[in-house]
Order: sequence, then structure tokens, then C-alpha cells
Amino acid sequence: MKEGNETLTTDFILSGLFPNMKYVSILIYIIILIYLAAVIGNLTLLLLIWTDLRLHTPMYFLLSQLSLVDLALISSTVPKMMINYFSGRKTITRPACGTQIFFFFALGGAECILLTLMAYDRYVAVCNPLRYAVIVNHEVCLQMAIVSWSGGILLSTAHTIYTMNMPICGSREIHHFFCEMPAIMKISCKDTFTYELVVFVMGISFIIIPFGLIMASYIFIFFTVLHMKSPQGRNKALATCSSHLIVVSFYLGPCVYLYMTPGSFHTPEQEQAVSVFCTILTPMLNPLIYSLRNKDVVEALQKVLGKHLVTKQNT
Repeated sequence: MKEGNETLTTDFILSGLFPNMKYVSILIYIIILIYLAAVIGNLTLLLLIWTDLRLHTPMYFLLSQLSLVDLALISSTVPKMMINYFSGRKTITRPACGTQIFFFFALGGAECILLTLMAYDRYVAVCNPLRYAVIVNHEVCLQMAIVSWSGGILLSTAHTIYTMNMPICGSREIHHFFCEMPAIMKISCKDTFTYELVVFVMGISFIIIPFGLIMASYIFIFFTVLHMKSPQGRNKALATCSSHLIVVSFYLGPCVYLYMTPGSFHTPEQEQAVSVFCTILTPMLNPLIYSLRNKDVVEALQKVLGKHLVTKQNT
């Protein structure tokens, strides 16, 4: 874009979710239900992992970190969207906008790293089970969590500083339901080609490389599973790994489209649709995918529900 006179006002205007959609109110109420389901699902998963001793393993520790990320990710966008919709206001202050960008990238980056480390955990568990307890011990698990969160924060800090220092000329209306980097780039009066190139390189580091490492891990796992003599062990390994692959596909697939292709290739509606999938649907689906396809989690849930029913009958 050509540079011009930067506007004096500091507030941004969020156009909202699909502003041209006829029955957007129905979609808003559906998203409220999805948000509640995501919060309940992830909190339930966290509670089960915390209370059930059988789930005190590296895999479930990493899964608890994923639930924390998902809870924070959906809570960084949906509440503000709801407040704007029901209050009729569309403005968002510059600090609030920067905060949304920071949390979005920090949590998104943390999730990319976390999904990669979860694949490594499964690789060690399936391909090197005798040394699993030594390789992926409690200290290593804590280091994995620290690396995930720290990596996301470092990525986010760089993106937030650059994005929030872009000069905005003319309209400050962001065609999105939250402050998102590609949408802000479109209203900047600065040539964003160099920054788009940086985003592409960052995408290789946080999307393509993790995806490659995850696929490599699962190729080794697949060949190991094929040589397993126990059908029960084979089925358990496949169920756990397939759940993780589904989550990876749901999260990294849309990210490739949004951040690894030029912004001119997307319409605002397409960007919003992808963002809804990544930031709203995926946090709701993750606990369902891991719980419904995981025997240990299902048994832990049945145990908690059984205790609750017994207690209720006794009273």
C-alpha cells in the first residue's frame, strides 16, 4: 500500500462476525453454545487429569497443557465478540487490540510446539517403550511445557510489536471479529511485502517444520505398530495416535492456508471462516476427540460420575 497521512484516533473498529450475513444472530448464539461446551469440556479434562492417578503420565500432562491453551485461546476472542455484539459497540482500543494479537500468537505458537512435543512423546512411548520412563521423565515434561509457552511468547512479542506499529491511514475498520494480524495488514498504508515474507518464514518455523516432525514421528510409529504382536496394544496405540493426528490436521491445516499464502489471496469472509474454525471450533473439538477415543479418559469420567451418583443416592 502507499503511505499517507496516519489517522489521529487510536481506537479500531471491528466489523464483527460476517457483517453481511442475514441471520448472524443465529450464528452468534451457536458460538455461545460452542464456547460453553469448550470451557466445560476442557475444564472437565483438566479435572480428570488432575484427580485420577492413572492419568498422571507425560502424555496426559501434555494434554492438560493443550487444554489450558485451548481455554485461553477461545477466551481471548469470543467474550469480546459477544460484548460488542450485544452492546452494539464495535470499537476496540489500541491496547486491547494489541493484547488480543499477543495472546492469539502466543497461544497459537505454544499449541504448534506442544503438538510437536506430543508427537515426540508418542514416538518414544511406542517405538522405545523400555526407555520411555527415563527419556520422558517429570523434569523433561516440565521442560516441554516451558519450551512451548516460551516459544509462543517470543513469537507473539515480535509479531505484536511490528503489527501494532504499522501506520494506519484512512479507515481504521478491521474486517474481522477480533484483532488479527492479516486483517490489520490490509488497512495499513505501509508496504507489507517484507513483513509478509517474515510471516512466511515464521510459518515455516512454527507450522511446516512442526508438521514435518509430527508426520515423521507417526511414520516411525506406524511401522512399529505394524510389527506389534498384541492386537490390544496395536489398537490402543492407533487410537491414541489417530486422535492426535486429527487434532493436528484441524489446527495446522487452516494455519497453512491463513499464514503461508499471500494475504491478497483471501477475502475477509474466508479469513473469518478459517479463524472461527481455528479459534472457536478446534478448542471445543479437542477434548471431545481425546476423551471419546481414549479408554483411560472415558474410564476416569465414568469413575467420577459413578462416585457422584453414589453420593447423591446416599444423601
